[in-house]
Amino acid sequence: MKEYHITRKQARRLLLKKQGLLGEYRFFGEEGVVSYIKQAGCIQFDPVDVCGKNPELVLQSRIKGFRKEMLYKLLYEDRVLIDYFDKNLSIFLMEDFRYFERTRKHMKEAVWFQKEVEELIPVIHKKMKETGPICSKDLKTGNSVDWYWGMNTSLTRVALENLYFTGDLIIHHKKGSIKYYAPAKEYLGKEYRRKDPLKEDYEHLKWRVLRRISGVGLLWNKPSDAWLGVRDLKARDREKIFGELLEKGKIAKLIVEDFAEPLYCLKEDVKYITEKEEGNCERTELLAPLDNMLWDRKLISQLFGFDYKWEIYTPEDKRKYGYYVLPILSGDEIIGRGEFVSNRKDKVLEVRRLWLEKGKDWEDFCEPLNETILKFADFNGAKEVCYYKDFVQI
Repeated sequence: MKEYHITRKQARRLLLKKQGLLGEYRFFGEEGVVSYIKQAGCIQFDPVDVCGKNPELVLQSRIKGFRKEMLYKLLYEDRVLIDYFDKNLSIFLMEDFRYFERTRKHMKEAVWFQKEVEELIPVIHKKMKETGPICSKDLKTGNSVDWYWGMNTSLTRVALENLYFTGDLIIHHKKGSIKYYAPAKEYLGKEYRRKDPLKEDYEHLKWRVLRRISGVGLLWNKPSDAWLGVRDLKARDREKIFGELLEKGKIAKLIVEDFAEPLYCLKEDVKYITEKEEGNCERTELLAPLDNMLWDRKLISQLFGFDYKWEIYTPEDKRKYGYYVLPILSGDEIIGRGEFVSNRKDKVLEVRRLWLEKGKDWEDFCEPLNETILKFADFNGAKEVCYYKDFVQI
């Protein structure tokens, strides 16, 4: 069985080419969004919007001409994509919805406040039949319960989210952060009726493992946050699955200099090791906090020498950098990180702070980073960029 011995630089460039982050853009417009998500399996969703939501940030760094409304259209108008659970809450192709029948079954067994929710179901469907898609404020019950994260909320919201978790409802559309739900069977058509073709649990796990390897681009066979959301994946199963995927030629084994463990990629992605590069077309991009490429932070640390923690849940007095900080990729290196805030009222992108990695010189990256920030301002609908005083942190 062939092994590929490569340098760390070759490994980095393979990963970045796979992700569409190195060289000329490979993905364009709405078709590019669909193509990237197809190869990635899913992109992780998070509702926080400081300078774009996480899935939008993932796509703006890869898709030439990407606009936020493209993702909304593909989700809630064309319904080519769906938001549901994969790596936590994610966005993936509608055609993959059938593979998550196990997830929906598990959610049915874990319904919060099951008795209260069941009593509310006929009321919810009656309201939807009368008015169409509804949000939690459209149905007043007067009841509230303690929800996850210790949050007190309405029983209607609990019921709607539970029915969404179980696949009985879908998110029909959103108004800002407010979700409107509708019966899944009325909008998903044949996708709602199609059954998971993977009858055996082990075959399903194998599908999920291969999907995650493709989603990140490079992974090792060890515990990792890249496996979040893959229920019941035990170490012995992972070992067996990696062995079978390798034996069947689905993945390739890479021996990377100074790495104690081998890395693995899809067999078809080995081409990126020796792919001829046309001229100097390396890019500078801002990466999302939950970017697919960053799902295994330990791997990124070893491969790029870049340590990244999303400090959004870190108490303010314990943060090293900031609340919502984006890594900065330039060429095949992660050169630093930046804190960007979209001031939507004044249509200004605020560049509050930029931190360069040790040994990096601001003068070397000033011009390409400025171009990237202008592009990022346009992505956020900003008419101008405001640099805070002393925004460069050494």
